[in-house]
This record gives sequence, structure tokens and C-alpha cells, in this order.
Amino acid sequence: MEATALEQTLRERPDDEASWGAYGSLLREQGDIRGELIRLEQLHAHARPADRDELKRRVDLLVEEHQQTWDAELPPEATVRLRRHGFVLKVAVEWSEGAPTLIGKALQGRFVTGLHIMSGEEAEEADEDYYDDEPDFDEDDMPQPPPPHEVGALADLDLGGLTELGLAYFRIGDPGAEALAAAASDGRIETLDLRYCGISDAGPAALGASPNFRNVRRLHLQCNRLTAQGVRALAAFERLEELDLRYNPIGADGAQALIEAPFVGSLKRLLLYREDVSDAGAQKLAHAPQLPTALRSFWRSV
Repeated sequence: MEATALEQTLRERPDDEASWGAYGSLLREQGDIRGELIRLEQLHAHARPADRDELKRRVDLLVEEHQQTWDAELPPEATVRLRRHGFVLKVAVEWSEGAPTLIGKALQGRFVTGLHIMSGEEAEEADEDYYDDEPDFDEDDMPQPPPPHEVGALADLDLGGLTELGLAYFRIGDPGAEALAAAASDGRIETLDLRYCGISDAGPAALGASPNFRNVRRLHLQCNRLTAQGVRALAAFERLEELDLRYNPIGADGAQALIEAPFVGSLKRLLLYREDVSDAGAQKLAHAPQLPTALRSFWRSV
């Protein structure tokens, strides 16, 4: 198989170790040391316990010697979030005026299919404690709307080739969601992470109407400003398998909207608290025949 065909296969199926093995053989023929790294890491994965330490030592030496050179294929402003066999799979970029151009360059990496866009505030808080902070709440116990951000340029992004897109903790609000809906994409995004983004009901409506997100299977909307109306808009995400709506006051009407959604029978994971749907909403979920048995049983226990 040609290298380009293998690369396309690995973009679509990054866990396909047989294709990685074939790609490693091609790289070794081309003198790319990452071919040897693939070989050693695959040997390590299946080695006898007695052989693993030596293989791990050889892997570590290769990575230590060459990783900086491999990462130089990316713009220096991009932060690597995930690698496999020496190749970058996921990057993070801080939002700025020049971010659309920077992101375009970062996504040219041959296996980059995951992108996290950070706000300036998040980038300044590089330690893990940042993710323990929650936004301020208003008098109705709703997360405060986001401060003004220049998010209209999100519409200038080319998201083609991405399977995972995250903007968690970047409070883009509904204008940002609407801009994302207008961005260029080939519609391959399967994971969309919009936790703590200050999105209300108009955001899911815009995203659901966009072909960019027609294949989303995992949608994370924890701690936004959604009500039952926003949950009804989620009906456009027909392929959902995992949905996180925690800390959104969707109420009993929101629970009913979930039960009536076209994806409800395919859900494998639904993250909600009783307080999000009210006691009446919890009862609805507990006795909804549309929900998979495991999820329905869970609601009977809370």
C-alpha cells in the first residue's frame, strides 16, 4: 500500500496497529527513524516481561534524541497534547488574532485530527488547578455569560480533517458557537467539547443546523446556560452516543425533550444530576422506555 493511502487510513483509524506496522516498514525504507520507533513500540506492547525494560530503554533513547526534531514540523506556538509513535495527533492553540492562520498550519501535520482552542486566560493558567475553577453564577444560579471575546474569526477556521474539537473553558458564548457553525469543515468531527463555554440555547441550535457537526457522537456541554429549549435543539445531533449536560438547569421539560430526541435509544452515556432535571425529570428518565435499559436503571437508583 502507498504511504499516502496508509496515512489516510491512520487518520481515520489511529488505533489500527496493523496499518501502523505497515507504515513503519515504509518509513524504515525511507530512512525515517520513526519507522524504527513504531517497530520497537509494537514489540514492547507484546513482549515478554523479561524483555520490556530493554525495549522501553531503546524507545526512550530514540524519543529523547529525535522528539524535538519531529515536533518541529508544527508551528512553535502549537502545544502537543497527544502523540503516537512519534507523530502528533492532537494540538492546542491559544486564541488570538492570528490563530486561524496558526491553526491552519498546525492541522497540516499528517496525523493531526484533534484540536483544542484555548482562551488567553486558560493559556496563562497552565497548571492543573485551572480546571478546578468554576465560573461565577448569577442570581438565578446560572453560569455568568462570557466576557466579550473576539470570537467571530472562529468562522474563518478550516476544520477539515478533524475528528475531535475542544474549546472547554473558553467562554465563547452563543456568538462563538454560531461562528463555529459557519467554519469550513468536512463534517468528520465526532467529539465536540464545549464545557464551561457560556453557551445558552441558541448555541446548540446553530451547531446542530451546521453540517460541520452532523457526525458528532460525543458532546460535552457541562456547566453552560442550557434550558429545555436548548435540549430540544440537540435533536439535530442524531448520532449522539455520549452526552454531558451536567450543571445546566434543563428541568423536567428538558428531561422530556431528551426522551423524545432521535438519539436517545443509542445513548451509551448520559451525564446529568437529579438537580439538573428536578425530581419530576428524574422520574421521567427512570420510566422512559426509550432510554437504554442500563441508563433507565441508573435513574431508578438516584
